Amino acid sequence: MRSLIKGNEAIVQAAVMSGCRAYFGYPITPASEIAEASAVELPRAGAVFLQAESEIAAIHMVFGAASAGARVM
Repeated sequence: MRSLIKGNEAIVQAAVMSGCRAYFGYPITPASEIAEASAVELPRAGAVFLQAESEIAAIHMVFGAASAGARVM
């Protein structure tokens, strides 16, 4: 069955289907819709959503988790 969703929601669903297990982000326009969708979808999949305190903190969290072998965004 087909469904109509926004592009940012599709990004999150595709990330979960491809094995993304954590999202570290700082919600700013236009990416705030991705953060909102991630906050809902990732916990349903047993994954982690974490709102960082800044863009720099978020990217360092991504680097650390990816270096340990996790699929993150």
